[in-house]
Amino acid sequence: MKIGLFLGAFYPTVTPAFLAKAAVAAEERGFHSLWVGEHVVLFDEHAKAYPYADSGEFPVNGEAGMAEPFTTLAWLAGMTSTIRLGTGVILVPQRNPLYTAKEVANVDWLSGGRFDFGIGVGWQREEFEALQVPWERRGARCDEYIELMRRIWIDSESAHSGEFWQLEPSRAFPKPVQSPHPPIHVGGESDVAIRRVVRLRADWLPFNVSPEKLAERRAKLAEALEADAAESGSARSIDDVHITASPNRDFARPDSAAAFAEAGADQLLVHLRRAISVDTLESALDELANEYGIA
Repeated sequence: MKIGLFLGAFYPTVTPAFLAKAAVAAEERGFHSLWVGEHVVLFDEHAKAYPYADSGEFPVNGEAGMAEPFTTLAWLAGMTSTIRLGTGVILVPQRNPLYTAKEVANVDWLSGGRFDFGIGVGWQREEFEALQVPWERRGARCDEYIELMRRIWIDSESAHSGEFWQLEPSRAFPKPVQSPHPPIHVGGESDVAIRRVVRLRADWLPFNVSPEKLAERRAKLAEALEADAAESGSARSIDDVHITASPNRDFARPDSAAAFAEAGADQLLVHLRRAISVDTLESALDELANEYGIA
């Protein structure tokens, strides 16, 4: 099982110097990947509870925010050569799909084919409203946008006619280095997310899971893939889905790694567990690398 590092890129805690040093040091220590998330704007109060905290509050508030993921990863791509670079996750339905397709292709091109496209549909209605994008039917919008992006990445001349977007025949370059395009990882562990993994023929990025929860949800995904194969003739099975597990707080520790591997994780995302600075970053990564056996 590979070990990836989730940094998040939270401002002001994570500075440019911190991010640069983290990427280079993580690559040197053998971490497989580096991931950051996305929120364009945040709100002190939100109607819907944040689903991955018991309090329902998003852990970033006040004079804080998140760095833009594509520019951050493109910058880090220029400082590294082997570590994979992922988004955990891009909020696809609130974005312009043409710009998103361009940014995905560009980061993959600049990094020499090291980009992983983690996607989600979003949980914060207020952010959609701020971007003047409908909150309703965001799941269907996400699915259509992904299909449109695939056409842009794969076809020399792309076109699309759907419910949410129209694109006349046009060309978009550069294309991604990875063929047919960078891996798409659907974020979430709900039934809806599992159905999206099947429908989009994607990989899977379950959040906030224990080994037991991962095993139970993986079995659910296997059943959904079997049902899809029986109905559509697809040959895709659970063994074809790359699973990157992001553990919950209780199981974000080295002694749970073997249990996650047994539950079916191909990759485990770990977090820096203590407040650190640029000066103490390398020692913290040494500690993680030793604990997870990748040093």
